[in-house]
Amino acid sequence: MKTIIRKRVLKAGIAVVGLSSLAVAVSAHAQQTLNIVSWGGAYSMSQHEAYDKPWMEKTGDEIVNIDRSGNALAGLRAQSQAGNVTWDLVDMLPADAMIACAEGLIEPLDHDELLADAPDGTPPSEDFVDGALGDCFVASIVYSNIVAFNSDMFPEDDQPSTIEDVFDLENYPGKRALLRKPINNMEWALIADGVDREEVYAMLETEEGVQRAFDKLDTIKDEVIWWEEGAQPPQLLADQEVAFASAYNGRIFNAMVTEDQPFEIIWDAQVFELDGWVVPTGKLDKVKDYLHFATDTQRLADQAQYISYGPARLSSSELVSTHAETGMEMTPHMPTHEPNFATALQKDDLFWADYNDELTQRFNAWLSR
Repeated sequence: MKTIIRKRVLKAGIAVVGLSSLAVAVSAHAQQTLNIVSWGGAYSMSQHEAYDKPWMEKTGDEIVNIDRSGNALAGLRAQSQAGNVTWDLVDMLPADAMIACAEGLIEPLDHDELLADAPDGTPPSEDFVDGALGDCFVASIVYSNIVAFNSDMFPEDDQPSTIEDVFDLENYPGKRALLRKPINNMEWALIADGVDREEVYAMLETEEGVQRAFDKLDTIKDEVIWWEEGAQPPQLLADQEVAFASAYNGRIFNAMVTEDQPFEIIWDAQVFELDGWVVPTGKLDKVKDYLHFATDTQRLADQAQYISYGPARLSSSELVSTHAETGMEMTPHMPTHEPNFATALQKDDLFWADYNDELTQRFNAWLSR
């Protein structure tokens, strides 16, 4: 799998021109209130520091942050059906964005017209990582679904290190906390059962593969606590209610660095994916200036000062520096850092757009047995 980071030479002169153009656009901007939906926690904090604060300072806009991205698709459907869409910009996963786009809930986006060029003049369509720009979607980060463990709960000379260890109750006992969805769990179950990463989604398109995943999950089902909110896994680990927990890598990083928790990330078989913005239908004129600003090269690099998610723009990568609070180098903590990325699996958004409803029904039926 090729790395999604590459270096670019930034041309200062073009950067100045781009900033001047932005200043003119901002000066003509009418003050307004933006209702922006995201995920909450450390991630929303990183957005607020990198995007919201500088935008409010430049424009005088008020930004209202709403933590509803976990149910963003359902929320957009409900608001649309009621004829009262109050959200102006929504942070959403690509698979849900595909569905929302097909249902007409969100705006199609002309990326090269709407978004900022890279500082060297590269258009957005060539500056974002593969898969980052959908018909109605623009990614801001590359993040990872990982499993972490509390290192205090295992001997120093026998710490878990692979996804197979998560399914090994004999050698690594203790409760596991897993997301109450089939996504990630099905993939990990197959990999732990010996399926090559390249074959995982082809296998899950078959009845044999789905049953094989459930059979593997059966081996740990009695030791699983199912979580639904991103804040739960770090807390469960910290309280030693579980030994392992699936989580978003940024949540675990935040607990390790700012709370000094004894957590370690198992990067083996990380399921990495993109996350970013969609614009509810009818809201594009209201949010296009903010979206242009919040997805430019500098803003995405700035976000990586606050959370260990890789920027979705190629031109942002070499601008990633140190953690704002501790001063530590951020690159080794990124999902895209080469040693972390060696056995990574990219989430197949098309697969989950097609099969999510069916597999969720089967997953819920399996849980109830």
